[in-house]
Amino acid sequence: MTRSLGRVLVVTPTYDERPNIGPVVARLRAAVPYADVLVVDDNSPDGTGEVADQLAAADPAVHVLHRPGKVGLGAAYVAGFQWGLSRDYDVLVEMDADGSHQPEQLPSLLLALENADLVLGSRWVAGGSVSDWPATRMALSRGGNTYVRLSLGLGLRDATGGFRAFRRELLESIDLNAVASHGYCFQIDLAWRALRQGATVVEVPIDFVERVHGRSKMSGAIVREALWRVTQWAVALRWRQARALLGPAGRGR
Repeated sequence: MTRSLGRVLVVTPTYDERPNIGPVVARLRAAVPYADVLVVDDNSPDGTGEVADQLAAADPAVHVLHRPGKVGLGAAYVAGFQWGLSRDYDVLVEMDADGSHQPEQLPSLLLALENADLVLGSRWVAGGSVSDWPATRMALSRGGNTYVRLSLGLGLRDATGGFRAFRRELLESIDLNAVASHGYCFQIDLAWRALRQGATVVEVPIDFVERVHGRSKMSGAIVREALWRVTQWAVALRWRQARALLGPAGRGR
């Protein structure tokens, strides 16, 4: 583990994660004691925000950003990133609050970030794994990542995962206000933007475990958004490639 990367902020969006947020923050603070935590709560009806406030009152490394309502994972992360960038953090980390991303594995992401701009915690590279998922969820994740890889040519095995670490310079180079993706498509969106800018993106294996408390936020609407947006991006990409092959004559038609 290294501290040469500078100040680290772990951004953790929450919505109805009252049973999970306390244990996850405790594990994170034990695993990477020098990292700060920002809980971004979307006015959870179950009182998650109040629990987060109690954690912040007891630990100066824990912070809370309250938002008026649930408007999507992507918007929560953008708000958290902007909060962290405005306070001069050098590394910003995405991590779920439900325990599926194990805080004890964060040091391996930070170590890899020494030679990268973005590190993805990957379930689908050698050494990665998923525990306690039904076959349908496994097929959805693997199939979705295959579709993304073939459609956009990303070369990533797990573009949809949400355990990742960014250097601040990369996030500053991305127009976060222009990122319209709301659900898990947000993860694809940022990875693709990073690669298109020439950023160094690497994947490290993680062991993903299913949540113990609460329900997954995955829904049909989230899947449809990802399918629709990736297809749109792929069509636009192929069109640009075709115009480039045609040259000036083709572009003038």
